[in-house]
Amino acid sequence: MPLYRDDAIVLRTHKLGEADRIITLLTKRHGKVRAVAKGVRRTSSRLGSRVEPFMLVDVQLYEGRNLDIVSQVETKEPYARRIAEDYAMYTAATAMVETADKLVDHEKEPAWDQYRLLHGALGSLSRREHEPGMVLDSFLLRSLALAGYEPSFDLCASCGRQGPHRAFVVAGGGAVCEACRPPGAAAPAPETFSLLEALLSGDWASADASDDRPRRDAAGLIAAYTQFHLERKVRSLTHVDRTDARQS
Repeated sequence: MPLYRDDAIVLRTHKLGEADRIITLLTKRHGKVRAVAKGVRRTSSRLGSRVEPFMLVDVQLYEGRNLDIVSQVETKEPYARRIAEDYAMYTAATAMVETADKLVDHEKEPAWDQYRLLHGALGSLSRREHEPGMVLDSFLLRSLALAGYEPSFDLCASCGRQGPHRAFVVAGGGAVCEACRPPGAAAPAPETFSLLEALLSGDWASADASDDRPRRDAAGLIAAYTQFHLERKVRSLTHVDRTDARQS
């Protein structure tokens, strides 16, 4: 069986038999990989804590017929330990890895950009650089953009007319002008559009200075946009703690 090694982020795990787990990894060079980690549920296992969701690891695997086999794991960044200390961070990270798992649909296909984005987002969360909900929202917008679903917040998504515009259509790709606006379209405030643009571009000075109302409105639009274009529900989004740390 060919042996290979890669950096990887643990996306999820589930039990296999009495002592094993199936680990889903997003790797730097090999895309998404599903592998068996044997014996990790035993108390004597030294690998168990290293293959928890959110961990950044250096992993060695053997190629298998259906599933690869984990042979060695070394911790590179213990994101899981830091993130698990805070409920808002934990729920945001859970939604991130679920989204990454759904966006990278096929195994063993290159997904370097998605890996790099998730790595950066989990690192930002673990260092408490920004409010967790906004880190999540920025990750969702940018990961969708990488996958070919970048929303428009300035130009009309239908006719290309220069904005600013006052309507947003989830199914239509973002902002739309009055001429293209369908009945029932959302009408976000200008401050919400500004925040959406900042989150997509990574303008954290503007995003961090935003108020609570635009943050709530932007989060709702981003969640709807994400699930529409993924064509499936991201279950973790319903559990995300949106409590602003500034209020605590």
